[in-house]
Amino acid sequence: MANIPIWPGSSSFTPGDTPRGLYDTDTDFQTDADKVSNFCARRLGYPLVDIELQDLNFYTAFEEAVTTYGNELYAYKIREDYLSLEGAPTSSTLNNSLATPSLGPIIRLSEQYGTEAGVGGNVDYRTGSFVLTSSVQDYDFEEFALANGIEQGDMEIRKVFYEASPAIERFYDPFAGTGYGFVGLMDSFGFGGFSPAVQFLMMPLSFDMGRMQQIEMADQVRRSNYTFQIRNNKLKIFPIPKSGDEGSKLFFEYILKSSRLATSTSPSPGNITNVSNVPYTNPVYTQINSVGRQWIFEYTLALSKEMLGYVRGKYSTIPIPDSNVTLNQSDLIAAATSEKNALIEKLRGYFDETSRKSLLERKSQEGDFKQQELNKVPMTIFIG
Repeated sequence: MANIPIWPGSSSFTPGDTPRGLYDTDTDFQTDADKVSNFCARRLGYPLVDIELQDLNFYTAFEEAVTTYGNELYAYKIREDYLSLEGAPTSSTLNNSLATPSLGPIIRLSEQYGTEAGVGGNVDYRTGSFVLTSSVQDYDFEEFALANGIEQGDMEIRKVFYEASPAIERFYDPFAGTGYGFVGLMDSFGFGGFSPAVQFLMMPLSFDMGRMQQIEMADQVRRSNYTFQIRNNKLKIFPIPKSGDEGSKLFFEYILKSSRLATSTSPSPGNITNVSNVPYTNPVYTQINSVGRQWIFEYTLALSKEMLGYVRGKYSTIPIPDSNVTLNQSDLIAAATSEKNALIEKLRGYFDETSRKSLLERKSQEGDFKQQELNKVPMTIFIG
């Protein structure tokens, strides 16, 4: 039977002993590598039993444990800060950067609402027009699109400028006065929508709003109604154009649906566009505190236990005089799997408890508790 290599009882780490060499030049990592090897060997039963592992196995587990800790840490940071990080440059690492919440990405996300409301956004509004023809009531947007090189079905009409003048132009404030005799001249110079008053009889604004609505309703009921209908990309206008309208233009605003889709994605080389290119790197072991290092030691032990289980699975039985000894492969692998999962869940729970949301909730609860305590303090009566 081949000789099974066992733990000799001590180790001496040298840069290059780990598979990837991610932390080999870190002085704290070099010091702890031998400490963690000794720790794991003793936790696995040395020197009472032989440990079928070498120092390189412990170093490999140690390196993987540090990397796993960093992955969990920075995955949490990405979840916590991604909305503020998206669009930032990828040229510098974020390991030691403080991410301050920013409204920039939220504003970028909300631009779509400005587009739909017609008050901003990132989609261009375009203007078109139909030349009115006497007695012709229907006009086709598809014909306009074809004549202007717009793909069929790409137009979306946002507004048609076929309406009466707003009520405010015909609204005059009867509760205001100047003390002069030229109030009537305001309408002559186009300032009918402005109040020239230096004296006011104050009335609720709801009264003015009611009067404006009354004017608009009177226009719709008592006067010729300016309106339109859009059905199946056909514009029908009311009233029917007459000979005096011949050659006039009816304007409208529209956007291209393709423009709305085009603004939903934009090339952004060199910037953060998804969680895979957020510039976090492997952690610096020296900067990990004792809480993190204890977790790394325990996770290294779980990995070492798993490796030992697989090794003992190859040598499942060892012959001894008049019998065989069965090794505990299945117990080691089961325990290692359980411990690894428990450590990961413990670490994620710790990160969640220190998230911005959890800390703010705790701060709010502390404020409530302090207020409740203060409410129990007797109120003194001051006698002057």
